[in-house]
Amino acid sequence: MNAPRPTLHMLCGKVAAGKSTFAANLAAAKNTVLIVEDEWLAALFAEELKTPKDYLRCTRKLRRAMAPHLEALLNAGMSVVLDFQANTVESRTWMRNLLDQTDADHQLHVLMPPDEVCLERLQRRNASGLHPFTVTEEQFRQISAHFVPPTPEEGFNLLFHADGNTDTGP
Repeated sequence: MNAPRPTLHMLCGKVAAGKSTFAANLAAAKNTVLIVEDEWLAALFAEELKTPKDYLRCTRKLRRAMAPHLEALLNAGMSVVLDFQANTVESRTWMRNLLDQTDADHQLHVLMPPDEVCLERLQRRNASGLHPFTVTEEQFRQISAHFVPPTPEEGFNLLFHADGNTDTGP
């Protein structure tokens, strides 16, 4: 009997769409590891992250460093929940390149709650102080302007969660 192939779970959705909550639920599965971009960025680059341009520079460094590790996890049979934004063609191209170095299955989860829901969640998240980064409504709108939903032509197994429900089930 063959062991199931590992899966790379990727997440697409605007700021506060519920990606991290969804990721944590997915990561509860056996033989699955959760890798959270915001935690790594905060640990490595917190002092350098002031602007969207800083984010792009730092996340590129992080992705270059993490790619071989992620490929090794997948090739070793571990599933990975990649809590990195897959909100642009560029970010998804990086993820596709990861997949091409493995024999893993994949799922790209697209969370699409309305902006009003994201902004409500963002307010609660900011007020809690538990997230490593605070995002203003203005920043939410600036970042959202770069959001590009994935298309079938990109070749991913797409799972849409249009209602904003991030419950992965029992």
